[in-house]
Amino acid sequence: MITTIGYALSGLIAAAIIFIGARFIVAPRVAAAGYGVPADPGQQAVSAYLNVKGVRDIASGLIVIILMVAGATHLLGWMLVAATVIPVADAVIVHRNGGAKSISLGVHGATAVVMLVTAALLLLS
Repeated sequence: MITTIGYALSGLIAAAIIFIGARFIVAPRVAAAGYGVPADPGQQAVSAYLNVKGVRDIASGLIVIILMVAGATHLLGWMLVAATVIPVADAVIVHRNGGAKSISLGVHGATAVVMLVTAALLLLS
């Protein structure tokens, strides 16, 4: 039961980050605003960074899926623990750049908590 819940949450995490990554590529202005630090993708350098973020988010989601398919439950749990640094850093970045606390804590902070809970479920299974 614990493993099933851990895998279900992992699947949701993977799907969400792949969606977010695709949005950074397809609709970068909307994605940047949702991240908490609006950016103008009309500037070539900004556009490049938004695309990099998108590709890295998609790759992160695919790593989760690969570990799920491989049945590497504990490895997936440890990977999620390590990857929790991403939403924590995102929260700090949003906060330090004048973003809304609701996004900093409500989006990025909540993501970190969900990732840690999911990791704990996988590691306890």
